[in-house]
Amino acid sequence: MEFNQTLLFFFSALGAFNGLCLGFYFLLIAKPKHIASRFLGVFLLMLSVRIGKSVFFYFKPDLAFIYLQLGLSACFFVGPFLYFYIKSIIHSGSTIRNEWVYHTALLLPFIVVLGYLYPFETNIHLWRPYIIYCIYLQWLGYSLFSGWILRNKIKRLFLKPRSLQSHDVWVLSVFFGNLAIWAAYFFTNITYYLVGALTFSFLFYLLALLVFLNRKKNTSIFIPDQKYADKRIAKQEANHLLDKLNHLMETEQPYTNPNLKLSEVAKKIRLSSHQLSQLLNDNLGKSFPVYINEYRILKAQKLLATNTNLTLEAIGYECGFNSKSTFYTSFKAIVGTTPNKYRSQLQGSLL
Repeated sequence: MEFNQTLLFFFSALGAFNGLCLGFYFLLIAKPKHIASRFLGVFLLMLSVRIGKSVFFYFKPDLAFIYLQLGLSACFFVGPFLYFYIKSIIHSGSTIRNEWVYHTALLLPFIVVLGYLYPFETNIHLWRPYIIYCIYLQWLGYSLFSGWILRNKIKRLFLKPRSLQSHDVWVLSVFFGNLAIWAAYFFTNITYYLVGALTFSFLFYLLALLVFLNRKKNTSIFIPDQKYADKRIAKQEANHLLDKLNHLMETEQPYTNPNLKLSEVAKKIRLSSHQLSQLLNDNLGKSFPVYINEYRILKAQKLLATNTNLTLEAIGYECGFNSKSTFYTSFKAIVGTTPNKYRSQLQGSLL
């Protein structure tokens, strides 16, 4: 093999080899353990097998037909597992855990039975171009469904790119990289046969660079922060906990403490800090500071109506605000007017 051919083989095969290694990593080792990592692992494995088949067939045309059929069969699962990966990232609370099983239960027997009844070796006229063409169309179909799920992030990529987080960039890179590889293979009759393999190698190291540049950030670019996505509190239990929390607020009034912490309230109702934050976000759509400030403002409204001798600053401190400016800002945000105007309106209504 000439030097330039050796170099071509090296760079085209390197991406496939590294893709296999990374695929096994996400499938078996990656932490935190998340179903999205498993889908990403299978996606990379299927893509790497498909690309590896192309590389070896190019440099060894007499490659056994069974390996050619294996590579094309793996290609049949590239699109589905890209779709499963992206859906598990974007819609973590969906039915994806069951959906991927149903899809695989239909797709796997289909490709196995097809390969058994019409093996590549004795049915080349069927595989080329018909079956291969259908496999690529199926790959494209799942890719388009994936793009539909990512439509909001794609819009932000073109309209507000700075609003994208690191894991958004990663997912979009995987998606568009997949499309580039699909195009390289689908249009191979007007390009070069190894374009798909070389594209994969290039994109692989481009994504590796993205991971490297993100290494110092305290975030994961593979999976977004979804601490509570798979642990949503049941509605009946959530209602019980909210009643318990509201009772605590009304009887003990812990919100009057300006240094009140989430962990202190969580401990009183026997929840972890994460569970309390989840309870408020999932069921009330509020953060802990907003929830506490609402109780403080409610108390401030009562004091403004009944204690005309107290100064506004004193009322703010009495309700748990640690500064006059914070009291004014929170009051206007919740009530829609300043404490002074609110008091004036109350006094005017009594005249």
